[in-house]
Amino acid sequence: HLVEKIVAVLIQSSTNYTLLYENIQLTENKRTIGEMDFILSHQKTKQLIHVELAYKFYLYDPGISAEAINNWIGPNRNDFLKEKLDKLKSKQFPLLYHPAAQATLDQFAIKDISQQLCFLVSLFVPYQYETNFSAAYQQAIKGYYLNLESFIGLDHSERTYYLPPKREWGIYPAENENWQDFEQIHTRVSKSIAEKRALLCWQKHRDSYSTFFIVWW
Repeated sequence: HLVEKIVAVLIQSSTNYTLLYENIQLTENKRTIGEMDFILSHQKTKQLIHVELAYKFYLYDPGISAEAINNWIGPNRNDFLKEKLDKLKSKQFPLLYHPAAQATLDQFAIKDISQQLCFLVSLFVPYQYETNFSAAYQQAIKGYYLNLESFIGLDHSERTYYLPPKREWGIYPAENENWQDFEQIHTRVSKSIAEKRALLCWQKHRDSYSTFFIVWW
C-alpha cells in the first residue's frame, strides 16, 4: 500500500501522464470482486492506460526446475514469480472487462483502454552463484542470499549491519544511519531463522554497501 501511494505521487508529478483513477474498487451485488490500481491518460496522445502495480522480492533457487521462470520464489518459499504473473494475466487484467468496471468507468469506452504492468521487483541469487540471466532479470538483481551457517562464516571484520523492517526493504542502504556489528545482530538473526523467517540484511564495509537475505532453508 505504501508503494502504491509513492507511485501515485510520482504519476501525479509526471509531465507525461494524468492520474484519472486510483485503487478502483469493483463491486457486484454488494460484494467486492477486485481492485484495479490505476487508470492513466497520456497527456499528448490521450491514450487511456490501465496500470497494475506489483512490488515483490524473489530469490532464485536453481534446484526447483530447469526453467528459470519457475525458480524465483519468495524469501520464505510461500510464493512464486510465475504464479504472480499467471494471476495478473488470468485474474487481475481481465477485471477491466468485467461489467462492474464498465459501470465504474462509464465515461470511457473500455475497448479504448490499453493495459500495462509496472513490476517493481528485487531479485536475489545464491551466494557466489554464477550464471547468465537475460537482461530482463539481470537489471533487477539487487543482491544474494545465504543460510545462517554461511552468514556466520563470513568475514565480519570492519563490517557493520542493519536488519531493516519490511517497510524499509526498498530503501538504498546508504540512506541508513544506524549500524551494528555482527555480535549485536547475531541473536536476532538466529532467533528469526529458528522461527523460519528469512531476514533482509544490509552490510556496510567502509564506503560500500551490499544487500542480501539470510534464509532458513
